[in-house]
Amino acid sequence: MGCRARLGHGPAAARLDDGLPDAQRGGATVLLVAIGLVFVLFGMFGAAIAAAGMASQRAAVAADLGALAGAAQTLDGDAVACASAADIVGRNAARLVGCRLDGLDVLVTVEVAFTPLPGLTRAVTSTARAGPARG
Repeated sequence: MGCRARLGHGPAAARLDDGLPDAQRGGATVLLVAIGLVFVLFGMFGAAIAAAGMASQRAAVAADLGALAGAAQTLDGDAVACASAADIVGRNAARLVGCRLDGLDVLVTVEVAFTPLPGLTRAVTSTARAGPARG
């Protein structure tokens, strides 16, 4: 009983020593961590692309609505039409960067800022035109 009771002998010690060299121990853990990091990076870039697409859609909607609001006020002049467009654009979480009348048409350019990755801020712009139907 004396030999088996010491550490390093007996069935428990045989299960721990599977015969692999020490250099190969833990290799699967490192591989799984690396694969996990690759999945996290792909997820982050996928989210960044989705954020850019959503910001582009928001900019397009804000520009369209701003142009329509401005077109409803074209007979009142440039300042009133662009103020109406700026109000609607601001309510749609965008910033008006350009507004001008072209006859009875209103051209509106808006900008939407977004953060695709932490510490990285980008902006997308969209332009829309609205006016009376021609035909």
